[in-house]
Amino acid sequence: MSFTNLQNHFLIAMPHLKEIHFHRAVIYLCAHNEEGAMGMIVNHPLIDIHLDEVMRQMDINIGTQKLDHIPVLLGGPVQPERGFILHHKQGKWESSLKVSDEIIMTSSQDILQSLAKNQGPNKYLTLLGYAGWSNEQLEKEIIDNDWLVAPAKSHILFDTPFEERWSQAAQSIGVDMNNLLDDIGHA
Repeated sequence: MSFTNLQNHFLIAMPHLKEIHFHRAVIYLCAHNEEGAMGMIVNHPLIDIHLDEVMRQMDINIGTQKLDHIPVLLGGPVQPERGFILHHKQGKWESSLKVSDEIIMTSSQDILQSLAKNQGPNKYLTLLGYAGWSNEQLEKEIIDNDWLVAPAKSHILFDTPFEERWSQAAQSIGVDMNNLLDDIGHA
């Protein structure tokens, strides 16, 4: 199987994918190489978990910052206790991965401390957990028609309401999800 690097792309779940974590999911691929892939679901907010609560649990003083309205997303089923921040390129943090010229993934606590002081990036997502694929697993799922693949768009990632990201990501490549059937057939 030939390899195509899909880092900085969206995986858009096809309607027939009903698994609870991935149903109508949009995954931002942060890393992809011949050993596997790693991404984050960017449209499934956790109910009743907001950034201020996470910071309190980590003993980060949030002062007067209003972080109670910032949702935390379920990034995926792998290591759901591990936190990540996807953000626009801005600032220097201890543990960051450059995903694209625009987008960075940071997993160190120093970015949370900066956000608590209103000194962090302007646009960001807070996520717990990630989605991962072993060697050729993602490629097989794409061949099996589980995912649409689209170049990532920053405005979908940071500015589009969560409930619209699935359809907007698909529309970015000319696909109307309302025209696709939930069931797949085999001849």
